[in-house]
Amino acid sequence: MTDSPRPRDPRTALVDRWRDTLLAARSGAPGRGAGTGPDAGPDAGPDPLPYAENLLARWDEPQRRYHTTAHLTAVLDRIDTLAGYAADVHAVRLAAWFHDAVYRPDRTENEERSAALAERALPEAGVGEAVTAEVARLVRLTVAHDPAAGDRNGEVLCDADLAVLAGNPQEYAAYAAQVREEYGFVPDEAFRDGRAGVLRQLLALPQLFRTPHGAAEWEARARHNLATELELLGSSRDPE
Repeated sequence: MTDSPRPRDPRTALVDRWRDTLLAARSGAPGRGAGTGPDAGPDAGPDPLPYAENLLARWDEPQRRYHTTAHLTAVLDRIDTLAGYAADVHAVRLAAWFHDAVYRPDRTENEERSAALAERALPEAGVGEAVTAEVARLVRLTVAHDPAAGDRNGEVLCDADLAVLAGNPQEYAAYAAQVREEYGFVPDEAFRDGRAGVLRQLLALPQLFRTPHGAAEWEARARHNLATELELLGSSRDPE
């Protein structure tokens, strides 16, 4: 009888995923559509490991409760599910790594600063100009999660990021509680008002999910969860 292989440490698995994506992006390997970099070979750039360590250190910052490496892993897993819809899945995966790399819940420019980080780090890591620009564009798209029609990369990233909204009741409650923890410095009434505004903005989108898989598998459940949370926020106000 042989021993079963030990499961990989989650952090090691993330480092491996980063390395594979970065090497594919800078080698020009096809990403189910557009090429992803200069045809220079995967070894024609710096060691991927320091970049992975820097990004993971950011995702491990103590102010995070929801926007953690668990969220990063979940987004990457969903991109794997949706990969066939992307024009350049390597660029989408890189955008997932950067989309919350800068995260301070008391600031409003997190996506812009995360995109700027990608614009600095990716060329240094050997990624070509066109893919770097696409990654930064995708990161900025997560401000509103409203990609234009036909934006296949944007649809995949936004669907993967929003798929948490389609969890079962326990999963959604855990997500909502983690978001509240991240905004623990905000008084209850102000948080309720701000959170309700976010929920209404999401519910006002004609579609939350743009890929065929997302629309079929996640849309109805996500809308139910959002509407339920919005109702609970209203009912939790102190009586007059």
